[in-house]
Amino acid sequence: MRVKDNSARVLWGLLLCVWLWPAGALAGTPVLPIETVSALPHDPTAFTQGLLFHDGVFYESTGLYGHSTLRRVDPATGRVLASRALPATVFGEGLALTGGRLYQLTWREGRVFVSDPASLHAVSELYLPTEGWGATTLGGRLVVSDGSDKLFFYDPKGLAPRGSVDVTDDGAPVARLNELEAVGGTIWANVWGETRIAVINPASGRVMAWVDCSSLAAGMLAADPEKVLNGIAFDAATGRLWVTGKSWPKVYEIKVPGLPLAADRPGRTLP
Repeated sequence: MRVKDNSARVLWGLLLCVWLWPAGALAGTPVLPIETVSALPHDPTAFTQGLLFHDGVFYESTGLYGHSTLRRVDPATGRVLASRALPATVFGEGLALTGGRLYQLTWREGRVFVSDPASLHAVSELYLPTEGWGATTLGGRLVVSDGSDKLFFYDPKGLAPRGSVDVTDDGAPVARLNELEAVGGTIWANVWGETRIAVINPASGRVMAWVDCSSLAAGMLAADPEKVLNGIAFDAATGRLWVTGKSWPKVYEIKVPGLPLAADRPGRTLP
């Protein structure tokens, strides 16, 4: 798949990071450490499966059967401003926003709830032919992961398939792709059980860099191995970036020195 040239700024910036990386690190994909800007309160009972930032608030999808929700959250306080419970028979998963609608995946049920951000009420429901893990939007396409090494592209209206890409790191498949976020023309992906985030070229599927969040995740995993890194949100207007995990008490705003974050631009499309 090809991405229009208006993503070239970020892609070239990432390539420049590779070229300038110390010689000893060039044997593999760059692994970039994070800097923590701030730590914000987060509901520690929220089994975070999807996270996004829009109009000054977080929208969050939480999982577990009987406990799955769609939420609107105040970033500064962590207060849940509004919440809608999902049916007890579904496990909430990835979350994306496009066309003024929230698309909330479910794990194995094949159901995608399309909801109004203002009320959180479901306005329609779509069918997903694979498991639902992560979701984001890029160039008017809904991008979905299913726990494999593939990213799937759909037309949000009706979920007509628009292709897929295999994700690889130095030629090897990267499986267990989980929560997704479009960041400046690239796709960032949590990998289930990993303490780092894959920065993916959506045209080729190649992992261009890894963002190392082990400084945040290690303590949580030591306390409970289920509390994995999962949840990425990006503010395209300012370049601010947040990460969290399942049942974490904090959402962290981070920076990644050496990795440029360009604000996303409208009009980006995928063929």
